[in-house]
Amino acid sequence: MTSRIQPTAQVDETATIGDGTTVWDLAQIREDARLGSGCIVGRGAYVGPGVRIGDNVKLQNYALVYEPAVLADGVFVGPAAVFTNDYFPRSVDPEGKLKRGGDWEAVAVTVAEGASIGARSVCVAPVHIGRWALVAAGAVVTKDVPDHALVAGVPARRIGWVGRAGVRLTALEGESGVWECPETGALHDEKDGVLIERA
Repeated sequence: MTSRIQPTAQVDETATIGDGTTVWDLAQIREDARLGSGCIVGRGAYVGPGVRIGDNVKLQNYALVYEPAVLADGVFVGPAAVFTNDYFPRSVDPEGKLKRGGDWEAVAVTVAEGASIGARSVCVAPVHIGRWALVAAGAVVTKDVPDHALVAGVPARRIGWVGRAGVRLTALEGESGVWECPETGALHDEKDGVLIERA
């Protein structure tokens, strides 16, 4: 198995592209970026220098993943979502000179296994998105998102819980702090704002 890269995509020769990964038209993969196997990089998506992406990750059209972001296995990034990398963005320094690479420190957005980032959402670094979390379309994430959390709004706030299927969990009747996935039947226990999936 080999990767599939469209002729109009720009993939730096130092980037690593895993087996079975597809890079679509006009996408750009920068220096030393590393993508795992089975990934899909949509039209016009951008992956910055040194970004680390796991297996079976989907970057939809025009998603912008700036370095030094790290995406674990099974992450979904919706169309036109943006991962920033500068907590104090400025084009120029206090003296008015154009800032260059060494004039600021890049900070990361990290996304854990199975999490989904909705279309046109913005993750403002530094921020961590937990396992199997779901960021709603158009949300602006400025704080860490717990595992299995469903967050929405500007700024994003937790409005519920989701399971591995991405479906909103429902409270199990008669059992306080127990949540059930209506699609898979999986049970989850909530304690002190943390949700843990039962084995």
